[in-house]
Amino acid sequence: MKTKLIGIAILLVMILAGGSYYFYRNQTTVKVLNGYLGGEKIGLFEDEAIQEILCKEYHLKLNYSRAGSLDMITADLSDRNYLFPSSQTALEYYEDTYGKPIADEIIFNTPIVLYSYQVVADALVQEGIVTETDGIYYADMQKLTACILNGMQWRDLGLTELYGAVTVDTTDPVRSNSGNMFAVLLSSALNGGKAIDATSVDAVLPQLQEIFSQLGYMETSSSDLFSQFLRMGVGAKPMIAGYESQLIEYAAEQPDNYDKIKDDIVILYPTPTVWSTHIYIALDEAGKAGIEALSDDQIQELAWKKHGFRTDDCDIASAGFSGIPEQITSVVNMPDYDTMKKIMDCLE
Repeated sequence: MKTKLIGIAILLVMILAGGSYYFYRNQTTVKVLNGYLGGEKIGLFEDEAIQEILCKEYHLKLNYSRAGSLDMITADLSDRNYLFPSSQTALEYYEDTYGKPIADEIIFNTPIVLYSYQVVADALVQEGIVTETDGIYYADMQKLTACILNGMQWRDLGLTELYGAVTVDTTDPVRSNSGNMFAVLLSSALNGGKAIDATSVDAVLPQLQEIFSQLGYMETSSSDLFSQFLRMGVGAKPMIAGYESQLIEYAAEQPDNYDKIKDDIVILYPTPTVWSTHIYIALDEAGKAGIEALSDDQIQELAWKKHGFRTDDCDIASAGFSGIPEQITSVVNMPDYDTMKKIMDCLE
């Protein structure tokens, strides 16, 4: 009996030792990467399913600090392994400041959209600024921009309950990507619907300044602006510029709250719109591991289904609600960095 007990005790010690070794090995092999992240991707990085894939399959943990896509370029980059902004402009800004990064890769895409309320969308349809086709709303950017420049009031659209001039609230275009890209859409509209470039940008800058000067304080994070839009309602923010992904993620993460607002919130697709490219920038050799990990098929699928980022094979039907087009067909190209710098300088 004594011999048997000793054998059992030895076996338990071996099991505990093996378990401790396994735990220790896994703890020590997980590599932590630190970086800056656009606020619109925080939900994705906080997703436990995605964290588990990163840990188990790639032995990675991605820590982040939130920063606007342009702000992160001028932030303190010491002890940072990556940047994850939301536009090609941010990459060009980085290259202009520091030179070519170790590596970079576009991980997701999402179009810039306008968010509004049904009562506002209906009024804009009546005015001919917005059209509705198969349950999808499209905003004519030239007509909307002219409406803003001409000082049209909400009451002129029959919305007597709303105060002030027709505007589109946006993030600070000098610090945040969604505001920066909306400035590109306005510039294109002011240029007769044609993509802006070095030869045409100077002519539209005074009107662009005029439009943004009407907005007052602007948030530096698209996630903060979207939260304010939902929280404060149509009276405070009748229309904002943001990412298509934001409402899809909200519906997936807060289905009960989404059910309460889904018949009132409307996505308006600007014609043309512009693609936001969520580009991962590796700042050192360690940071390169994030590119392969975030390109994982499972993570790409979750990025669409739960967080609304368009990937190579996203299924629109799986989003679970209407009002989203299968294809984004009316798109204006982003201008080169020198042109974008002129736009940012004039709005600073």
